[in-house]
Amino acid sequence: MANDLFISAGEVAKITGMSKPYAYKLIQKLNKELEKKGYCTIRGKVSKKYLEEQFYGM
Repeated sequence: MANDLFISAGEVAKITGMSKPYAYKLIQKLNKELEKKGYCTIRGKVSKKYLEEQFYGM
């Protein structure tokens, strides 16, 4: 179950079709947004649910 909660840059790159370095930048941006909302984050990973909410059509 824990594997379903967070995804890594490699998985983000595969899902979105972007490069892995850009996926890391995207994860950093999304994690900053979550931290501003008061959530704890994991460096280099992002909540799969939050990623899906932020991208139209996922």
